[in-house]
Amino acid sequence: MKTQWDYTELAPAYLKRPDYSGEAIDEILRITGTGPGSAVCDVGAGVAHLTLMLLAHGMTVTAVEPNDAMREGGEERTNGSGGVTWHEATGEDTGQPSAAFDLVTFGSSFNVTDRRKALAESHRILKPGGWFACLWNHRDLSDPIQSTIEGIIFNAVPDYRYGTRRKDQSGIIAESGLFDSAKSIEGNIRHLVAIDDCIRAWRSHATLQRQTGERFHEVVDTIAAFLKLTGKSKIEVPYTTHGWVARKRGKASLKS
Repeated sequence: MKTQWDYTELAPAYLKRPDYSGEAIDEILRITGTGPGSAVCDVGAGVAHLTLMLLAHGMTVTAVEPNDAMREGGEERTNGSGGVTWHEATGEDTGQPSAAFDLVTFGSSFNVTDRRKALAESHRILKPGGWFACLWNHRDLSDPIQSTIEGIIFNAVPDYRYGTRRKDQSGIIAESGLFDSAKSIEGNIRHLVAIDDCIRAWRSHATLQRQTGERFHEVVDTIAAFLKLTGKSKIEVPYTTHGWVARKRGKASLKS
């Protein structure tokens, strides 16, 4: 399925990305009251990082992913897991029935949708009193290695921006008029990764690719050279999982 941002070439490297913080996932489930047997629609499921964590909690997951390569990777990783079905669709039009889910999740995907339309679609497919959740992993930029990498990026692209993925999502959720006040959640995770796999992960960095354009490979090569100069075979990358959770209101119309 064609979408605005094509992740086909980036899909293999996404396998090397970290999972989300277990602490953050537990907090989402605590707030939403979901758990074993709950019906979840995981939107932009990619290669199943969040999907697998939801399955591990005994949930029944409908995984929605528009990109063929990403979806194939997710299907392969969840093969034999049970409790999951995969669908080719988008966050704005999931193709799912109305009032079918206890929880709709967006793991590192809400920012690549038309967020207002994605909120309206989430509201439609949620059961009364169901919950919306969006979350991302953010690197700790105070870490010395990550700080140096930031310097490399901003040296190449002085006006580099992370877009909406590092912004507070509570405002747009409130503006929709479709959900109660959003609750923020977070949890820390340290991802031990081989240097070569870390470099592969940078080659999957869609935001960097879009903003560097033809210089993307040059910038990643510079990051790779720096990482190799550390002399380490593996590094520990600190992340914080940031997310927002909001409960579906009753009948409401989307504000323009």
